[in-house]
Amino acid sequence: MTKKKELSVTEKKAIDKSAGEPTKHGVVFTPNVDIYETEHEIVVKADLPGVTKKGLDIDLRDGVLTLTAQVEEPKDDAKPVYREYQVGGFARKFQVGETIDQAKISAKLDKGVLTLVLPKADRLKPRKIEVKAS
Repeated sequence: MTKKKELSVTEKKAIDKSAGEPTKHGVVFTPNVDIYETEHEIVVKADLPGVTKKGLDIDLRDGVLTLTAQVEEPKDDAKPVYREYQVGGFARKFQVGETIDQAKISAKLDKGVLTLVLPKADRLKPRKIEVKAS
């Protein structure tokens, strides 16, 4: 019997355009993530440098958790002569299984790192059975 996955991740580094072309102008990156599983939850940490709470959108619809974020271009008077990085947005999707309590998902953004906590449904958490003696 195979264990059903609580969260599935695609290995692609490019944005899946099968849902249509992006409607916003600019570069869109796929953020790197680390995913940890504990007895009670799955934790997703996503690198979103330069993103603020105002520019972050997290949406859960039809079992798909979607992260989109915009980073504002630095407002300098100087024109860049040479750049080794691009400023752009971020987008990533995750398929969330039925084993996750979707109503209790929480998110925290701290210094460019987004932490999503996806609690497992109570019916799936291990529990201790109390034995009563007569």
